[in-house]
Order: sequence, then C-alpha cells, then structure tokens
Amino acid sequence: MTRVAPGGGYRLVVLDFDGTLADTFPWFCGVLGTVADRYRFRRIAAHEVDELRTLPARAIMARLGVPRWKLPLITRHMHRLAARDAAELHLFPGIAEALAGLSEAGVATAVLSSNTEANVRRVLGPTVAGRIDRYACGASVFGKARRLRGLLRRMGIEPAGVLCIGDELRDLDAARAVGCAFWAVAWGYTDPAALAAAGPDRLLSEPAQLLEAVLPARG
Repeated sequence: MTRVAPGGGYRLVVLDFDGTLADTFPWFCGVLGTVADRYRFRRIAAHEVDELRTLPARAIMARLGVPRWKLPLITRHMHRLAARDAAELHLFPGIAEALAGLSEAGVATAVLSSNTEANVRRVLGPTVAGRIDRYACGASVFGKARRLRGLLRRMGIEPAGVLCIGDELRDLDAARAVGCAFWAVAWGYTDPAALAAAGPDRLLSEPAQLLEAVLPARG
C-alpha cells in the first residue's frame, strides 16, 4: 500500500539521481572528452560549460553535433564508466538526511533516472537505497515521461498526488507532460536561472528543503 504524507501532502516524491541526489557533474565533465572522441562529436571547451548549462538537452546535442541515433550507444558507455567510477561518486551533503526525514515522515519515494539501478544503488549505499520505495531507472534521455507514467500506473497513484524533483529542464518537461508538480534544485547540472525561467513550482537552494514535501500540497 502506498504511504501517505502526514498533513495531506504528496503521496509520492519522485527524485532524479544525477545532479539531484548525487554530485556527478564534475565527473561527467571529466569523462566527456574521451566519450566525445570515441563517438565522434565535438568536445566541450571549458569556456562553453556555463552557457551549455542554460540550454535544454536537445539544444546541447545540436551544439555538439550528436545525432539522436547515437544516444543509446553513448548512454550505455556512460553507464559503464559510471559503474567503473562509482566509488568516486557521492551524494550531495544533506541528501542522506533529507531522504531519511522523508521516509520517517511516511512519504513514499522513487528514483527516476536515466542511469542504471545498479549504479544508483551503489552510489546511494545500502542504507539510503533501502529508504527508496521504487526505482524507475534506465530511462532514455527523452523517455522520462513514459517511465514516469508507467511508475504511477504500477503504484496506482494519480499525477495530482505526485511531486517530481530534478535538476534539468527535461525533468521539468517530463513532470509537466504527466501532470505532476515539479520542484527544481539549484545544485545540479542546469543553471538555476534557466530553471527558474522555465517556471517550476519551486526552486530549492539546499537539500534540507526536500523535507517540505511533507507539508500539505499547494494550490
């Protein structure tokens, strides 16, 4: 049975992983050059990083010359690199405590990620991973809405009772496509100003604010 948050809040909080729970952006930048060489797309120059962080995923792909047919190949390779380097990847400070607080408050949680479940669980560690109720991992770069719909269908929850939290514009797009509320986080891959301009329901500045999901849903 799905748990219900005290006070009439959200029945389910769906969290992105990379850039929301885990601080993987520095690692991503570090390996991207060799991935670009392997799959023959343009390397990112250091001075371009800040600008690219303001763009949606499709615009970034266009800038780098990545054809859509290569995405599954690149994604699988990145998964292998993440598995290789998992010991170097860590959660943002305060994330473990926030997830513990949500669990203790009776809020059901799920991870919705393009990363693999094995990688996600390894970085979370057994204690934190055990606090997550459902995993919907392995979504394609532009397939999060479909994976989210499937998750809600399996759990028997209507979108109105769901809060999605993520750090990218594609996370926001997926939540909107399904009809869920969306909170953006300012500590991940996408520039906070770009996230704010896209109109999330809230923009969080620190992980402790995740606990506000136990409050009654707004509006």
